[in-house]
Amino acid sequence: MTQSVASRPPLLSVNVNAVAYLRNRREVPWPDLIDISRAILQAGAHGITVHPRPDERHIRFSDLPALSRLIAEEFPQAEFNIEGYPTRQFIDLVLENKPHQVTLVPDTPEQSTSDHGWDFAADGGMLLPIAEEFKAAGIRVSYFVDANPSDPALARQAGADRIEFYTGPYAEQTTPGAIAQELGKIKDTADAARALAADGKGALMMNAGHDLTVENLPGLRQAIPDLAEVSIGHGLTADALMLGFPEAVRRYLRVLGHAL
Repeated sequence: MTQSVASRPPLLSVNVNAVAYLRNRREVPWPDLIDISRAILQAGAHGITVHPRPDERHIRFSDLPALSRLIAEEFPQAEFNIEGYPTRQFIDLVLENKPHQVTLVPDTPEQSTSDHGWDFAADGGMLLPIAEEFKAAGIRVSYFVDANPSDPALARQAGADRIEFYTGPYAEQTTPGAIAQELGKIKDTADAARALAADGKGALMMNAGHDLTVENLPGLRQAIPDLAEVSIGHGLTADALMLGFPEAVRRYLRVLGHAL
């Protein structure tokens, strides 16, 4: 029987953008993105996340079919998540490569990384038809959101199946009071997402990502016991420089509560 989200640890999707960024520094084929993604999945990760940007400074558009094939042919139990800003070019890339999930983020092309959630009051009307296009193709839609209790309802109105908490403001805190304050905002927003189930349309499931580490994951899990998935790239890749990717993946899985 499949475990409910509330009764199982969050799934781990590993963002391999940093691997691609290192590869792209030289005109050589290593590190091999597919080999490393294979090692990550063999170690027990539940999925691979990528964020292709228009300038292809890390993930290249040509990487997407290869990653999609890797998961479909060798790890059919795993998921492929593509995140990015929904330009027409991005939308077409997603539709061509058929990930399990698309995570829409309000990035500008020049941003080095995602740093805020959607303003649904301003952008919800633009997002809804895009979400409907993805869902018609069988692709789950998640929106990057700030810890704001009004956002889950607005995200659902814009067609969300899930939301992904932008956890940067939580991760950057260093004092107990500030950490508790950010976790309180996250908890309040998670409560608002759960409350949407009362309308009979089902729960709005919750993901999280950005600067998550083995140190700050326990607090986040306590704030959101029914967290569905975490997407982790930079912190896990930094650990992998010391430990290797398989052991870094296993370390995060243990912290998330998975039995190995």
